[in-house]
Amino acid sequence: MESYEKMLNATRYVGGALLTIGIAICLYGAVMISFNHNMVGVGIGTVMGAVFIFLIGMFLVASEEMILNSRECKKESI
Repeated sequence: MESYEKMLNATRYVGGALLTIGIAICLYGAVMISFNHNMVGVGIGTVMGAVFIFLIGMFLVASEEMILNSRECKKESI
């Protein structure tokens, strides 16, 4: 159970940091530089990357937990 918490915390902190950076880049490109399309694109890409990293981390934790639970269920039935 401890490894699940470590993986969830890692994905949460990395995803949150990238999400914050992506939003900041997007706002900087939209507001500060009189709408620089390149900066807005980089910001949106960073936000999408943060969401992707978070979802992959959640999927890995969920699949690992399901595999371990199914093994425990098989041991109990034998």
